[in-house]
Amino acid sequence: MDVLLGPVAKLLITVIDLYIWIVVIGVILSWLVAFNVINSSNRFVYIVGEFIHRATDPPLQKIRNILPAMGNFDLSPIILILGLVLLQDVLIKMMMKFG
Repeated sequence: MDVLLGPVAKLLITVIDLYIWIVVIGVILSWLVAFNVINSSNRFVYIVGEFIHRATDPPLQKIRNILPAMGNFDLSPIILILGLVLLQDVLIKMMMKFG
């Protein structure tokens, strides 16, 4: 069982890292659309935005339901990223403990 723990934990850490980048890209993309730097009617921007929205919206929506509204400032991506970093730390500590 210990033989599988290392590679599986490394894979999970990599997937979490990739997901964190998707959340960051989603935040930046939403700012660029909001400030009219890029146009969401562009097909490529729309496809990328839709993918990121579908990938990140379910956990962000659960966090938004718990957090109180802070005007136009959305803290849910920050909370999600902090939770994912905490999960990565737990996985790294497990890898170090079990080999």
